[in-house]
Amino acid sequence: MSLPAFTPRRIGRGPLKSLLLCCTAMMPAAAIAQDAAYRLDDITLQADGGASDAQTIVATGISAGGKLTGDLLDIPASVSVVTSQEIKQRNADTVEEVLNYTAGASTDSYGADDRFDYFTLRGFEAYTYRDGLTLGANFGGVREEPFAFERVEVFKGANSATFGISDPGGSVNYVTKTPRDEKFGEAYTQIGTNNTKEVGVDFGDKLNKDGTLTYRFTGLVRDGELEYPYSKNDEVFAMGGLTWRPSDATELTLVIDHLNRDYVPGSGGFPVGGDYDRSDVFYGEPDYNFRSTDRTNISLMAKHDYGNGLKFSGNLRYSDDENKFGYAYVAGTDGDTVNRAFFASEGTTESFIADVHLSYDAVIGNVGSTTLVGLEFSHSNDADKRYFGGAPSVDISNPVYTGAPDSVPMYANLETETDGKAIYLQQELNWSDKVIASFGLRHDWIDVTETNNLSASVSESDISATTGRFGLTYKINPDVSIYGSFAQSVVPAGTGVEPEEGEQFEIGAKWRPAGRNAMFAASVYDLSKTNITRTNPVTNLSEAIGEVRVRGIDLEAKAEIGAYDLTASYSYLDAEIVENGTSGNVGNTPALVSSQLASIWASRTWENLGRGDLTAGVGVRYNGGYFFDDSNTAGETGSFVVVDAAVSYDLSEQTTLAVSVTNLFDEKHTSYGGFYADFYSPGREIQAKLSHSW
Repeated sequence: MSLPAFTPRRIGRGPLKSLLLCCTAMMPAAAIAQDAAYRLDDITLQADGGASDAQTIVATGISAGGKLTGDLLDIPASVSVVTSQEIKQRNADTVEEVLNYTAGASTDSYGADDRFDYFTLRGFEAYTYRDGLTLGANFGGVREEPFAFERVEVFKGANSATFGISDPGGSVNYVTKTPRDEKFGEAYTQIGTNNTKEVGVDFGDKLNKDGTLTYRFTGLVRDGELEYPYSKNDEVFAMGGLTWRPSDATELTLVIDHLNRDYVPGSGGFPVGGDYDRSDVFYGEPDYNFRSTDRTNISLMAKHDYGNGLKFSGNLRYSDDENKFGYAYVAGTDGDTVNRAFFASEGTTESFIADVHLSYDAVIGNVGSTTLVGLEFSHSNDADKRYFGGAPSVDISNPVYTGAPDSVPMYANLETETDGKAIYLQQELNWSDKVIASFGLRHDWIDVTETNNLSASVSESDISATTGRFGLTYKINPDVSIYGSFAQSVVPAGTGVEPEEGEQFEIGAKWRPAGRNAMFAASVYDLSKTNITRTNPVTNLSEAIGEVRVRGIDLEAKAEIGAYDLTASYSYLDAEIVENGTSGNVGNTPALVSSQLASIWASRTWENLGRGDLTAGVGVRYNGGYFFDDSNTAGETGSFVVVDAAVSYDLSEQTTLAVSVTNLFDEKHTSYGGFYADFYSPGREIQAKLSHSW
């Protein structure tokens, strides 16, 4: 298969220096403003996704499935962490909403055609992971349920030496909620726009007197619609976890989760260049308008401390997924007639992946050493059938629906078997917690067999790739670090073509003010992706003929300043298509990527106001706009601003009433279009939530 169109964008280089100076000036100002907060000395709970994530928006450590752990100040890379407290504070109920206030992340570039979690990092498609094990590219994957996660860790830049297959823009790791060594719980009920009703629970406790067995159950049921006619927003999610800790040195956790989603966000699109009512006009086909996911995961996570610095960690996951969708899309207009086409897909995926590694900590003189060696194995079977055909046209002012088709012509029927093996090594050397050098090497072997059932042909591809990373951190003092790094990435592009490769150079600074619960970060990077697969217009064959370069800056701040919580980010990208065969797009701005992204979320808490605390927050997101295609001729969004808001009030110490609004002013723009149809951005959504905790 070939990947979607290029996804970075071009901007000038001149402002980079001034932006860095601006960020440097911003850091002391934030420190002066803080008058009542604290910094957690022990980062273990946050690094492991523990209870502290439910209490603060400022993370101090990362977990990455055990592959890259430690204090954020020491990591020679740009990393953003969205904790469960931040997710709850903004009531983010999709992955895209979770990432809306993260530096370098761009979301919702396909508007109402929202079959997947659409987001990019630093201009490239982002690969996703769960507890360090790959899920795959977000484009074409399952829409994940954020309520399942303790936190979301966003790693900017090339990360194949750590995670395996990934694009150079970055990776997203979801950290699963697991049992805690305490009794806790939360139950909520929620109602919202478009007749949406939802209930959910998250609770756990010890199962025996000595506390060696603990459990956790997380689940929700949703019944609702979306803003488009004939849409659905129904979901059943259930996740159970059991942890066995026979000793302080050993821990074994089993998590089983099931996701059943009937989610139809698509409007079918609207005629290009118009301005239609999202909640009233529908040019699709009500009887042929579906999107469903039915997936079960079984995960096993093990840890053992042998003592004397030697530790074992292992994760494995089995997944069984079935999904399908079918729409009638707008396929152009002819006067007052809207032309349409049926498009459908059905697929199944059965996969298994396991990762095991050993780490060894030692001190040699005044140098601390951490060595990690690991193995990863994976196997998957995918079946994918796709259908496309003409649909009856409808009148633009009075569409009369014609019903579901008896059949739609099949144009693809593929079965793909993939086997992967990898070995990796990571080494960190720490000189008196002042200078920290780290490097990693990973080699992947990937065997792909693709069977085309329509042509009765079989193609095979054997990929062998080595990726590396190197980073150096210098801690000016215990609160400030600067770093530089180089990292590589690799992505298979399909059978018969070379893998797509990426690399990134980055320098940055991080500051965590002493005695304050805050983190500020700035980074400048230069990344490129080569061997991008495109169809050569001369030979009409898939070839590795593309290259994109992106240069940019990310600024990010998270702070709890007395009664205020603050999350802010700014990203500036200079992206350019360097090579693209003979298609004529060299020098253009790649599609779907903005030159500038900025966001700020600020909230304030008034304590003991009547029955309890009152918290109000408002967020503003700015997008500089992007082109719809690599040729820069099909149209563009133009810049836009979206405002979000939330307010919560404690009716008692354990009961809270909250109201949240996304897109408060119902801002509307064409997220994707200019070809045959336009797809609009999501409209205003209001939710009221009553929760009780114990």
